[in-house]
Amino acid sequence: MKSITINKPKVLFFDVNETLLDLTKMKKHVGKALGGKEELLSLWFTTMLHYSLVTSASGHYKPFGHIGAAALQMVAANNNITISEEEARKVIIEAMQNLPAHPEVKTALTELKKAGYTLVAFTNSSNEGLKKQFENAGLTDYFDERLSVEDSGKFKPFTNTYVWGANKMGVKLEECMLIAAHGWDVAGALWAGWRAAFVSRPGQQIFPLAPKTEIEESDLKKVADILVTYK
Repeated sequence: MKSITINKPKVLFFDVNETLLDLTKMKKHVGKALGGKEELLSLWFTTMLHYSLVTSASGHYKPFGHIGAAALQMVAANNNITISEEEARKVIIEAMQNLPAHPEVKTALTELKKAGYTLVAFTNSSNEGLKKQFENAGLTDYFDERLSVEDSGKFKPFTNTYVWGANKMGVKLEECMLIAAHGWDVAGALWAGWRAAFVSRPGQQIFPLAPKTEIEESDLKKVADILVTYK
């Protein structure tokens, strides 16, 4: 049987939070702020994503960490807990800037670099937030470029944001591949004309109404093992 040759994407764009960085520590920080209710982490995260979209759809921009803090205040209020804006920002920004990489991430990134791929971080986090996240997680040297949507003025998954990312790297839409652990992110990338790989971290699912992703694996190393076979 003849093997199928798949063309390599010119640039690999990586989502950061949850795809590269482990949010487990966030549960403790968010849970502590919410009276010990660590199970509310997913509600907080989805609320943050929801209001990042509301902000962009309304033609505005606020730093992701500030939206995260506002989301924490909202979730707290629904649980009869009062958190000031200053307290919420301290909890969220400090926690998000001190997340470790998932165990297999550095090995996978090394493998992809050796295979000749251009690696780009592509995140809703702010420029300063991303810089500190990578410094603290030891990921800075693995990437050729770091792109924050702060410079585009719109959060993912707006189509304009993926177009902006491709333009920043000087490549066509179809030459880009997003690697992410969020169904909404890979859906946005695919609808924008990118290729995509989904990392099915625990609790994450592909959006059933979106186009099918090219790769779906349980961790980044397994995604990398497939990508290095591309020609």
